[in-house]
Amino acid sequence: MIDLYSTVFLPILEISRLGIPLLLTLLAFAVVRQHVRRRGMPPGPRGLPWIGNKHQVPAIKPWWKFAEWNREYGPVVSIHLGSTPVIILGTAQAAWDLLDKRSDIYSSRPRFVVAGEILSDNKRGLMLPYGDSWRKWRKVLHSGFHSRRAETYHEIQTLESAVLVHELLTNPAEYEKHLTRFAASVATSVTYGRRVDSADGWIVKENLNAMACGIPGKYLVETWPWLLKLPRSLQWFRREPEAQRQRDIALLTHLLNDVKKRMSEGTIPDCLTSQTVANQEKNGLTDVEIAYTVASPFGAGIETTSGTLCIFFLAMLHYPEAMRKAQAELDSVVGRDRLPTFDDREKLPYVNALISETLRWRPIAVLGGSPHAVTTDDEYHGMHIPKGATVFANLAGIMRDPALFPAPDAFRPERFLESSADPRLREFDLPFGFGRRVCVGVHLARASLFVAVSRVLWAFDVVPAPGARGLPDPWAFTDGFNSRPVSFPCGVVRRSARAAEVVEAEWEGARERLARW
Repeated sequence: MIDLYSTVFLPILEISRLGIPLLLTLLAFAVVRQHVRRRGMPPGPRGLPWIGNKHQVPAIKPWWKFAEWNREYGPVVSIHLGSTPVIILGTAQAAWDLLDKRSDIYSSRPRFVVAGEILSDNKRGLMLPYGDSWRKWRKVLHSGFHSRRAETYHEIQTLESAVLVHELLTNPAEYEKHLTRFAASVATSVTYGRRVDSADGWIVKENLNAMACGIPGKYLVETWPWLLKLPRSLQWFRREPEAQRQRDIALLTHLLNDVKKRMSEGTIPDCLTSQTVANQEKNGLTDVEIAYTVASPFGAGIETTSGTLCIFFLAMLHYPEAMRKAQAELDSVVGRDRLPTFDDREKLPYVNALISETLRWRPIAVLGGSPHAVTTDDEYHGMHIPKGATVFANLAGIMRDPALFPAPDAFRPERFLESSADPRLREFDLPFGFGRRVCVGVHLARASLFVAVSRVLWAFDVVPAPGARGLPDPWAFTDGFNSRPVSFPCGVVRRSARAAEVVEAEWEGARERLARW
């Protein structure tokens, strides 16, 4: 144990007696304090007194700097953002060892001043620290999205995918909007028992606004929470999130009340919200708590699923040979007279591998989703990880680890089928998080990706847009917490006249069945 009095305070007092100015004395204290604070922690870049490494972390796409530090210092890197220790995990093995195997102490969250406290009064379960409130939230979502329950949503996913391929057939230029509408409609259907007809609808736009406002680190107060001690009139950072909070409450309350109304009328399909309302007394949730709890898959599912589908389109433009292999498998298993269904899923190993490679090639939750926080001091390979440290599983680096993914720049679905592949990649859960914080909607997300990708590949060729000069930049991605491709033109061409006939017939049948939604 370090004797702070003899090693820090006495030398500083001695410096002061020698007449050295106070500012230099404080600077000396900060330097010594930083050295003491970092002793025994994982290696990392040296920071500055008071601010730590904040000046070295880019405001835009910090994950690439994190990956660079992992290559320089090793799979576990430590930095400080102000006084907060931050641990960056750059390999899957380190993430498995800490976030999975030691999930009992790595399942909490750091403090989210804006996204958690101001924006939602700590009612968004994704950002809750580990404890009773989080367990209550997780229990509700698990009941609605465990593997067997997720299978009951295959019908609406099948119907929505029929709408999707028809939209692509009739208006291919707006492919990105169609992907967003598909993801949004699946999310709102399974959550609220109601569909979305347009990506421009009020529900979708308000959801995306809330997600943008809640990006951790967007506001200065996240780094300097002492700003909350300023007079409320001077807390300029409150204006945007508090205005969004009122819009969130209006939207989520409207959706909850609509479910209750249709429940009383007996006109609502089974959905997460109707299940939660029916068990409200058992779960011990208020109406406002229900409104926020059930909104979690609605909020997270739209952006991640639609963004991953956009990445799939981008990959097909750059790697048409992978598209051809998947189409050959689909033609062999499914034939040319019907669209793929969930019954075909286990018979399409290459298509499933192509989806896994899409998730690896450009992970949309590029920082591994919301960061974890460790609740007690820990040690890993002789390195000290202090209680309260923020922990990022940096998927930007993990998915490009050549030890786990040889030739990481290449788009190679075969890597998931080869006998030499790490057996832990068979299910490929890496993109969905770790430990007790793994994405609760993983089964729903996988199913949506399968039915959308398999049907798009069966019906269409993804080709460069007419008149396009070259292919879109494969590294042009947005800067947000979920990083997706910057919008790019793309051609979607039917594979045959027969394919168009099947898509039309499937859509006609789906329209009738969708009427009850």
